[in-house]
Amino acid sequence: MDVMQLLKGRRTYRRFDQSRPVPETALQDMARAVRLSSSARNLQLLRVIFVTDPKLTEAMFEDVHFAADLPRELGTPKPGEHPVMYAVLIYTQKTRWTDTDAGILLSNLTLAAWSHGVGSCIMGNIDRKAIADLLSVPDPGMIHSAVALGYPTHTSEVVDLDEKGSLNYYLDEEKNYKVPKRPISELIYKNKYSNQ
Repeated sequence: MDVMQLLKGRRTYRRFDQSRPVPETALQDMARAVRLSSSARNLQLLRVIFVTDPKLTEAMFEDVHFAADLPRELGTPKPGEHPVMYAVLIYTQKTRWTDTDAGILLSNLTLAAWSHGVGSCIMGNIDRKAIADLLSVPDPGMIHSAVALGYPTHTSEVVDLDEKGSLNYYLDEEKNYKVPKRPISELIYKNKYSNQ
């Protein structure tokens, strides 16, 4: 798949086909993508737990929170739409580069997933203590974030800003996600910073 098409399609997805598990080939590619992630000083201090057992994924659903900018009844997956897998990112040691390394790893992992049509939602609004207990992580403080994964049952599309310039994502009539993005002219500068 062309890299720009991959980047365009790898949006955040929050409703999944709960009857369709993530295949082993996708898991292997996600694992390889994690391994290939760049790491400050090449310390490789991050680890990932792939949670694929249906009982664990259902238990973990109670400990993660979806779409804070939408009303709960619209943003939270309903039964049959829950994630079929989670990837839980853990640090074995925190450094000033941990969040940068985590961002690179999460990008690699979700792009590898999307190359198989597996959608993702990266989440920081999670109950770390409950997840640590569920997954036998010795210290909840080791948990950086979680990623919900599965085959999406909706689309997620980048759109231009409306006339008010709102950055709030929203659902259309078919409950597909629309994600406003600033134009490139507002994001990229050449040679010098300019706020004009």
